[in-house]
Amino acid sequence: MGILWTIIIGFIAGVIAKFIMPGSNEPSGFILTTILGIVGAFVASFLGQALGWYAPGEGAGLIGAVVGAIIVLAVWGFIARRRA
Repeated sequence: MGILWTIIIGFIAGVIAKFIMPGSNEPSGFILTTILGIVGAFVASFLGQALGWYAPGEGAGLIGAVVGAIIVLAVWGFIARRRA
């Protein structure tokens, strides 16, 4: 059930992040949106643990996953602009 919950939260976080930070160079589609949210959750968990906000082994919630996904989208946009 944990993996299914991660996928659902990842999808919701990816959709919210794409709604907050739209762009023409962003990844699209169900699978890429879900991956964006999941990667955002890992980014938020890593940063939160590094800053002492989360205990070791504790993951980020929905808000943290959205913030992490926005960070991933910002990095994605920066790289896409540099290549163009």
